[in-house]
Amino acid sequence: MYNNDTICALATASGIAAISVIRVSGENSFDICNSIFRHKNKSIDCNQLKSHHIYFGTIIENDEIIDEVLLSIFKQPHSYTAENSIEISCHGSSYIQQRILQLIIKNGARIAKPGEFTMRAFLNGKLDLSQAEAVADLIASHSKTSHSLALEQMRGGFSSKIKQLRQELVNFASLIELELDFSEEDVEFANRDELSKLLNNLKTEINSLIQSFAMGNVLKHGIPVAIIGKPNVGKSTLLNSLLNEERAIVSEIPGTTRDTIEDTLTLEGITFRFIDTAGLRDSSDEIEMIGIERTYQKIEQANIILYVVDIKDTTVDEIMQNLKDFELHIRNNSKRIIIIANKTDLLDKAPRHFSDLLEREIIFISAKRKENINLITNSLLKSVATEQTADTTMISNIRHYEALQKTDEAILQIEQAIKLNISGDLIAIDIRTALHHLGEITGEITNDEILGNIFSSFCIGK
Repeated sequence: MYNNDTICALATASGIAAISVIRVSGENSFDICNSIFRHKNKSIDCNQLKSHHIYFGTIIENDEIIDEVLLSIFKQPHSYTAENSIEISCHGSSYIQQRILQLIIKNGARIAKPGEFTMRAFLNGKLDLSQAEAVADLIASHSKTSHSLALEQMRGGFSSKIKQLRQELVNFASLIELELDFSEEDVEFANRDELSKLLNNLKTEINSLIQSFAMGNVLKHGIPVAIIGKPNVGKSTLLNSLLNEERAIVSEIPGTTRDTIEDTLTLEGITFRFIDTAGLRDSSDEIEMIGIERTYQKIEQANIILYVVDIKDTTVDEIMQNLKDFELHIRNNSKRIIIIANKTDLLDKAPRHFSDLLEREIIFISAKRKENINLITNSLLKSVATEQTADTTMISNIRHYEALQKTDEAILQIEQAIKLNISGDLIAIDIRTALHHLGEITGEITNDEILGNIFSSFCIGK
């Protein structure tokens, strides 16, 4: 996939802006610079300029000044791509951007493919594959937690753990391979008890990473929270109160919400994706029934469920029966259901028998008056805090998750082989399989198809 072409692209967002940055990388970067950049009204040799310095000058074409710019010089291998690179900071006119890009292409570069700068950084050893993927996650981060996860991975925290696990297994693999060279001597270089102990430690570490995916993935993309209940219990009013804006239509007519409405709210750096759903009831309306079916789909997808009830018009027995019905649609018992007893502003006295629900999580609110909404947000934050630990390495990438699962399966095969006293050559095959899947995470083992899938999701200038 790699070639020696010099590539260029707009590194900042397209469109009109105060400043735009155009990035060029490759062996002809400085020659192109010499052709288009004039420093202090005279031509200079960009090869002679100092790396990591910025120079003021003009971009010219046939003595026509296109723009006054700042030119940043990065000499190999001390650049993002490990190649000679330049970055041109120009004014953010779309016309200027296109003129400069056309001029660069005219002098020997081509437009970069999506993610090609970062792919070159990976192929040239500046980043491993998991760090390269974290670059895209960092760009896409929309909250403090998704930013922290991406930054930790980009700085090599996750990679270091994977490389350590792989190196420990490589050490034993080499001993197993050595045994094969002396198979006729019937000697054992790799102590099977020590290998079993190592495998147990590896399995513990890998399972911990696998289990972290559930939380890491929702922290990266936002924690889904479904708002469910019968029609007219105040679900849409609650969504509007949480978001502090009129996001959903509120009406006294039952069945107003016929489809799911989604929006996000960031609380203390954590993003929650609220989903207002169609009211749950028996209906002959075909469109409304489709909305109700989608509600059950969202219940299945959500991590947290806010079950909203009209406190003045609902009995405890009805709530308990509905909770049992919900459980029939929820295959994952780890989902958290919070009962939201709404419309307290319409009560003359405390509701009878609701004390029977105190063993369950219940919050009394008035969505209309925005009373006790903070109790809901506090509860949501508390649920995340109990699952997060500052010192725990989390994974949030499905590719890493699948590779770790395959590694775990290979380790189980190795353990089974040791128990059955199977020969070293067969154990070596399973060890190589485990090493292969661990190597896929960091890019020590990879192929063009994997690289193409990963970097095609990047923006062109990165």
